[in-house]
Amino acid sequence: METGSTRLTRFSPPLLLLLVGFAFSGALLAKDCTACHTEQAAKPPKSAHASLTCDTCHDQHESYPHKAGVAKPECTTCHADEATEFQKSVHSDEQKKGNAAAPDCALCHGSAHELLHPKTEAFRKALPDQCGMCHSEIAEQFKTSVHGMAVASGIGQAPVCSDCHGSHAILRHTNVNSPVFRTHVRDTCGGCHGNVQLSRQMKMPEDRLVSFDESFHGLAAKAGNQTVANCASCHGVHHILPSSDPKSTINPKNLPATCGQCHPGAGKRFAITQVHFIQGKESQAVAWVRQFYALVIPLTLGLMLLHNMGDWLRKLFKLRSRRLQTTVILTPDLHPELRMFRFERVQHAVTALSFLVLVWTGFALKYPDQWWARPLMMTEASRPMRSLIHRAAAIVFMAISITHLVSLMVSRKLRHHWTELAPKVSDATEAAGAFAYNLGLIQTKPARSSHSYVEKAEYWAVVWGAIVMVASGCILWANNLILSHFSKDWLDVATSVHFYEAVLATLAIVIWHFYSAIFDPDVYPMDTAWYTGYSVRKHKKHEGEKPESEQGPAHK
Repeated sequence: METGSTRLTRFSPPLLLLLVGFAFSGALLAKDCTACHTEQAAKPPKSAHASLTCDTCHDQHESYPHKAGVAKPECTTCHADEATEFQKSVHSDEQKKGNAAAPDCALCHGSAHELLHPKTEAFRKALPDQCGMCHSEIAEQFKTSVHGMAVASGIGQAPVCSDCHGSHAILRHTNVNSPVFRTHVRDTCGGCHGNVQLSRQMKMPEDRLVSFDESFHGLAAKAGNQTVANCASCHGVHHILPSSDPKSTINPKNLPATCGQCHPGAGKRFAITQVHFIQGKESQAVAWVRQFYALVIPLTLGLMLLHNMGDWLRKLFKLRSRRLQTTVILTPDLHPELRMFRFERVQHAVTALSFLVLVWTGFALKYPDQWWARPLMMTEASRPMRSLIHRAAAIVFMAISITHLVSLMVSRKLRHHWTELAPKVSDATEAAGAFAYNLGLIQTKPARSSHSYVEKAEYWAVVWGAIVMVASGCILWANNLILSHFSKDWLDVATSVHFYEAVLATLAIVIWHFYSAIFDPDVYPMDTAWYTGYSVRKHKKHEGEKPESEQGPAHK
């Protein structure tokens, strides 16, 4: 019995001879063709088709003389994918319109016998001239740009036309699918400037993409805004020059004109300072803001968490051990207290609603990809609604703040009620005692005033936060005015303050106010003072204090 290896050995010589015969016939064919087609025989050895034999592309060549009317080979026979992409391009559209000057494969790649591989340095270096046959003005701009000069000097990583516009599926810049459409410019430029390894190799700044993403322009662009400035808005399109070049649009002397396209009057009085910056590379003023909040935010929120967690555990332990009754019986010493007048409850409702809308729409700019931000971003590309809603809520918040201030000035009743929130020296003593008790340092629960340090901390935190947020928000809102009369540092500082203060205010409301009004076991599931005016929390009457029904007209 013959084994497989025996049969293979028997038939191997004929197979080898057959293969050699095919190879030899191909060589003879090429030799025979070049005998007449001497011009094609001179194709350079580096041609992309150098390894192919003539019959790969040319059919019906066997008979000689050749038959008349034999069609020339089609590139699409082998390059079907590229042909499909080309059909979507602006060049194909021009061909369909009958534009005889519209480019085809040969115009861009050269003769089929001499074309170079697209990834070779020679091809990339020649590409600007190839495109320049039709786009001469743009080609001249590109050649003088930082990219064009890098290509001419032989830097293979330098971008050419196809790196930005694409190779075969070249679309108009107004087409939403084009890589140079407004919303895609950041990603297109980021292909190189977001590559840390390439940036280091080319000795370019490594933080340009990151710093743009953290700026207002970058955040708005990420959210889908099509009118906000992108890379090309400031650096140019084809004539991009280094900032040291006097002709560059980002040269310090030209920044007022560049920024002035969107911000009229920018840089008239003060030079426009650093545009791209990230943490650690910002101005000194911004660094101070960041360092301040890096200390204040964790310290403040940490103390709040310690206080409330200790309070909750103390009360939970007492409830579990049945040391505290689950029902409250009103006695002469325990009585419901009127905490908020009707006008104050309306103020509280409007303030709370505007605050929540401000938080939602404000953080949606910073985190547009989150599920809770997506409803706001649905129309951002066509009709930006987030900023409109945010500013409308800001106007409501400022209006209710002014209303509160005016009401205290004109209403004796409200003013008298407000004095209960005036800070006292005893507040510090109460707070220290409560902290010590909640942390288990003392076993006797200290007394707490009706309007204690808890309510006062909430109220004055809102006052302080309102002042800071309104001031910084107005500066950001009036950015054109600020840039025309002050240094850009004002906007940078206001941006940092507005964000960090928003983080602090939002988390403080969640940790401090929500615990006091919702999660505190004494009021759970909710303190109804915001709705009825009366709190479910029972307070002992202070010595000499009259019942609510016996108080004077200022409390009615």
